[in-house]
Amino acid sequence: MSETNPFEDEDGDYLVLVNGEGQHSLWPSFIPVPDGWQATGPRGQRAVCLDWIDANWTDMRPRSLIEAMERDAAERAALPASSPPIKGEDG
Repeated sequence: MSETNPFEDEDGDYLVLVNGEGQHSLWPSFIPVPDGWQATGPRGQRAVCLDWIDANWTDMRPRSLIEAMERDAAERAALPASSPPIKGEDG
């Protein structure tokens, strides 16, 4: 008799987890939630939880990367128009 992987059990009970970077994970409800993660969204069947993740986790970039890219864009927008290009941008 083979064991079912608890992460792939269609009849299992799952949680949707999110970490500080905004990344989401499907998690079997009987396994303790790991440090740095918290339950969010629905609890229930695998397909329901995966559908929720697909609908709600639309930007796969970690939060720290999003923030760094936004800071970079704001800094570039604040540069005077006559500023020379930053070394490496023109090839």
